[in-house]
Order: sequence, then C-alpha cells, then structure tokens
Amino acid sequence: MNKLLATLISGLFASAAFAQTTAPAATPPAVAKAEAKADKDVAKAKADEAKTVTKADGKVAKADTKASEKKADAKADAAEQKHKAMDKAAKADPEDKMKAEAKADKSMAKADEKAGKKVVKADEKADKVKVEAKADKAEAKTETAAAKSKAAADVKASTTK
Repeated sequence: MNKLLATLISGLFASAAFAQTTAPAATPPAVAKAEAKADKDVAKAKADEAKTVTKADGKVAKADTKASEKKADAKADAAEQKHKAMDKAAKADPEDKMKAEAKADKSMAKADEKAGKKVVKADEKADKVKVEAKADKAEAKTETAAAKSKAAADVKASTTK
C-alpha cells in the first residue's frame, strides 16, 4: 500500500509539473509601446538624414554652378582684354609697332593670370562647399546610427521590466 500511495503522490506531482509549462508570452504593452516609439524615432532620424543629404547635394550643385559661371566670366574677361590689347597694337604707328606688341603681350599675360586666379578661387570655394557637404552627410549618418542604437537599447530595456 505504501508503494501504491507513493506512486499516486509522485504521479500527482508529475501532472502538476506538466500542467505548469508556460504558454508563449504575449508582448507586454510596455514592450509594444517601446517598439513603436523606437520605430518612430528611427524613422524620424532617417527622414532627417535624407533631408540633410538632399540639402547638402543642393549646396554642392549650386556651388558647382556658381564656380562654372565665375570661370566662364573670368575667361570671357580675359578674352576681352586680349582682344583690346591686340586691337591697340594693330592700330599703333609702324615705328611704335614692336613696343605696342610687347605691351599687348604683357597685357594678355596679365589677363591670363587674373583669369587663372579667378578660376582657382572659384574651384576652391566649390571644393570647400563639397567638403562641408560631405561632413554634413557623415554627421547625419552617424546621428541616424545613434538613433537606431538608442532605440534598440530602449526596446531591450523595456523587455526586462
């Protein structure tokens, strides 16, 4: 009888242990709320990054256009000065012709130098804008990555509560 009673008691404990297996846990409201907030934060960070990238690309395009215009203006001014110098040399008296041509050559060299400096300055400004735009893009990308990491940490923290 003791054996029978021991078997029944052990069966009772076994059935009680079997009945206590946990059912799959539903997502607690705090976790769902944290996930929603995290998704919202990440979406906002991505939108901000896209806005920054678009703005930076616009600045680069504008700087390139402005540099191209300045280069064209500089070359046109140089061509005009060269034309005036050559015209002046052509109109000079025959005995002063050599002197006028030398003066025209100097004037043309000066015009080329001035145009070259303007081209370099225009390229320098455009390059500066490009570097700043690249830095802005990198910063926005870093901020997005940080927002993703923070959101993941927030969700993880809410699951442990």
